[in-house]
Amino acid sequence: MSHLKEELRNLKKEIDNFEFKSLLNKEEDGLSAIVSINAGAGGTESCDWVGMLYRMYNRWADKKKYAIHRIDYLPGEEAGIKNVTFIVKGQFAYGYLKSESGVHRLVRISPFDANKRRHTSFASVDVIPEIDENIKIDIKESDLKIDTFRAGGKGGQHVNVTDSAVRITHVPTKIVVQCQNERSQYKNKQTAMKVLKSRLYERELEVKKAELAKQYEKKKPIEWGSQIRSYVLHPYSLIKDHRTGFEMRNAQAVLNGSLDGFIEAYLKKMRKR
Repeated sequence: MSHLKEELRNLKKEIDNFEFKSLLNKEEDGLSAIVSINAGAGGTESCDWVGMLYRMYNRWADKKKYAIHRIDYLPGEEAGIKNVTFIVKGQFAYGYLKSESGVHRLVRISPFDANKRRHTSFASVDVIPEIDENIKIDIKESDLKIDTFRAGGKGGQHVNVTDSAVRITHVPTKIVVQCQNERSQYKNKQTAMKVLKSRLYERELEVKKAELAKQYEKKKPIEWGSQIRSYVLHPYSLIKDHRTGFEMRNAQAVLNGSLDGFIEAYLKKMRKR
């Protein structure tokens, strides 16, 4: 009897996994993801929050057996991270992580406040698909402005003494990307070009989405400050997604990468729409 129960549990897991994957039906869902996290207003608090989110996504990626490749990083002046961009490499990484785009709000007792007061911090997460060789994006060389600079480290120290970091501006769209994590200027340029192509591809997708949105009479505005998710660590423990209503009281588990419940709730809601 026990082996039948085990088989039933395994079968249920397979069905749940199949249903989860069936939610990822867009052409771009199967691609890797380029993720950027930026600190909002709040100085050191927000920079620390970016560091916490970066760790959370690293833990989530580890659980999924995905690789993470960091391509740009700017540390906070006192603690944490001002902004970081990284690629989560693996099948369906974008399909899962697209649910994370938006403003994330943290409420907690600040470890930087000697009076132990409660603080609210904000950080924005941006997720775009990393395009592969099968998707063609035409970029004219004349439309690019390419600058090189020294990769900077914390406290004014330099990662190296050569101008290996690369910043590329796509003049027609004013999209700016940069990479400073590789030792070679050539490799940094290659990575920056890949990110630029992905951002241009995402721009095309947004144009298509905007055209589809015109078919609907009601469209909820997306603005800075309209957080998609709140992480409350004090006076109680609760993480709630405001788009779906899904919530978890084990905040530490979520910050350690247990995001699948939030992701699944978002994908199911998008399918119903």
